[in-house]
Amino acid sequence: MAGITVDGVLGGRLRIRQPAAGYRAAIDPVLLAAAVPAQPGERVLDAGCGVGAAGLCLAARLDGVRVSGIDLQRDLVALAAANARDNGLAGRVDFMAGDLLRPPPRLAAGTFDHVMANPPFVAAGRGNPPPDPAKAAAAIEGEARLADWLRFCLTMVRPKGSITVVHRADRLDELLALMRQGLGELTVFPLWPGGAPAADGRPKPAKRVIVSGRKGIAAPLALLPGLVLHAADGTYTEAAERVLRDGAALRP
Repeated sequence: MAGITVDGVLGGRLRIRQPAAGYRAAIDPVLLAAAVPAQPGERVLDAGCGVGAAGLCLAARLDGVRVSGIDLQRDLVALAAANARDNGLAGRVDFMAGDLLRPPPRLAAGTFDHVMANPPFVAAGRGNPPPDPAKAAAAIEGEARLADWLRFCLTMVRPKGSITVVHRADRLDELLALMRQGLGELTVFPLWPGGAPAADGRPKPAKRVIVSGRKGIAAPLALLPGLVLHAADGTYTEAAERVLRDGAALRP
């Protein structure tokens, strides 16, 4: 792999190695991990773990939680494993290379209390692929479409366990339709950009949402207030800082 950077996460509590070019973990995996309702002693699977940012954030926030991660890109999995070792979390966090369409045997169905996922945001056949192959694989659906991601998550989580997904707001209708196939107690948690208003004076719409549900639970959907990320001057809000720097949990 070409250049590698080492970046601080959770206010420097974690140091994450990742490619200098191509897909780079930003705030999405941190917010995703903060939304998972895990408890000490439970097992969590990170589908599409990349360099391990979400899994490591969750393990750093909750002592006693065990996290497994799977990703198709072996070079990213190697970095994820190194990140777990470097941050002293290798005993509770492990990552594996594998295809969610053909899961490795070590991933037994129905054995995880929670599954989290940050799937590619762009539907197959739409948009122009980035020139970097790794970034393209992370951004645009390949052989595995969104329905396949959700099917895999549903297979891996135990009954009454939770699935939490961060995705683009403009695909919310598709995401909800898929998650309703086996999940209930769905919650939609918008991530509001905040910052300076748009040119017409209106607040900026949410570009990301975090959607959660529980397997085999019959309960209505709830639309939650969400989180405003930026103040008017462009800095993070106090609420966002508590999650991104202090490692606080979201309460979707």
